[in-house]
Amino acid sequence: MIPAASFSGKRVSLFGLGGSGIATAHALIAGGAEVLAWDDNPESVARAAAAGIATGDLRTADWPRFAAFVLSPGVPLTHPKPHWTVELARGAGVEVIGDIELFCRERISDAPAAPFIAITGTNGKSTTTALTAHILKSAGRDTQMGGNIGRAIMTLDPPEPKRHYVVECSSYQIDLAPSINPTAGILLNLTPDHLDRHGTMAHYASIKERLVAGSDTAIVGVDDSWGAQIADRLERAGRQVIRISKRLPLTDGYFADGTNLMEAVHGRYSRVAFLEGIGSLRGQHNAQNALAAVVACLKVGLELGEIQAGLESFPGLAHRMEQVGRKGHVLFVNDSKATNADAAAPALSSFPSRIYWIAGGLPKEGGIEPLRGFFPRIAKAYLIGEAAPAFAATLGEAVPYEISGTLAAAVEHAAHDAASDAGGEAVVLLSPACASFDQFKNFEVRGEAFRQAATAIDGVKPIGGPR
Repeated sequence: MIPAASFSGKRVSLFGLGGSGIATAHALIAGGAEVLAWDDNPESVARAAAAGIATGDLRTADWPRFAAFVLSPGVPLTHPKPHWTVELARGAGVEVIGDIELFCRERISDAPAAPFIAITGTNGKSTTTALTAHILKSAGRDTQMGGNIGRAIMTLDPPEPKRHYVVECSSYQIDLAPSINPTAGILLNLTPDHLDRHGTMAHYASIKERLVAGSDTAIVGVDDSWGAQIADRLERAGRQVIRISKRLPLTDGYFADGTNLMEAVHGRYSRVAFLEGIGSLRGQHNAQNALAAVVACLKVGLELGEIQAGLESFPGLAHRMEQVGRKGHVLFVNDSKATNADAAAPALSSFPSRIYWIAGGLPKEGGIEPLRGFFPRIAKAYLIGEAAPAFAATLGEAVPYEISGTLAAAVEHAAHDAASDAGGEAVVLLSPACASFDQFKNFEVRGEAFRQAATAIDGVKPIGGPR
């Protein structure tokens, strides 16, 4: 735990008593703060009280006495309208912050030299965060990973000069962290997302920009116009900016040339790392993730040899193009996290052909029509769940398909057909392009069911990976 000593002897209000909220309350209490916490869910309030946290309805609280208000990132700050607690805090002139801000203040107070890598973007945050932390740990560095992935940030070990922090930050968290100041800040990409919470794309982008704007080194993906504009703007403001691209041969920065990761210095290129043969980092999207991780690790002092070794040993993230097993020329890949068409596109683009595609579930708006460009790669589709009839209509005569109904049947039939494919490596790919809720509690349960079904097939050799 990181005691939030910056509020020692002060009164702090807190709203949102999920796992991270309770962890934050304990950190404040450990740091000497007097905390009053609340939640709209009575069960959450009861759990917090049972855990020794003082609770009370913040509607009747004496707001001017609070030194700060700590808000859960899942609670609306601005759109569609501020939560009632935010309005009360602002009316009393009380600053509104989140747990990332608490961490930033403790780091600056106790160990400002502690390397701090923060990652944001619309897509790829979790993989980049996990990959960066893995490279650092593989190189023997004292590494803590948390934030929007894994552990709540205030449950990490306290800052020390040589302790490395790798933190995934959502736009909600950045919005509550006005003094965020990473050693290396990564902005991977920007596409419209969470606009119900941020109002406009411009506002959403401006929040993401705060993370890199406050960084000693800003690592910015420039493959979309928003990122390119942010990089240019930061550079004009005198910030140190490193551009990354998964496809462009930059004059200065880092870019991917196939599976080679290249550095460009005044138009001269040299290879710094490679992804050839690293199954957990297939695809152009993972090239961008790897570029960001490589540059960040260089900025905190790692050598290229250490970084390459970490890339090669990275197991990947569960349910994100996770290689779960192999039988002969057939590879089984769990991409259950792909809950819409845009999320399924990276997996379909990562295998050139012979894809035995398991898709379906609770459909999202637009279905799989956006994936039509990948249909020539699909040997056969196995459709499950409520979306099966609609997906069958979209596939039409373009792709052979069957309506398997259940995931277990789809895995069995896809494995049989792929084993009979004489055209080279075949992949049985679960990338549903749908939510899971018609048949499974969540995408994790769906992915685990796929893993179990695949590895239960006679002759399938499990591939070591995240569990």
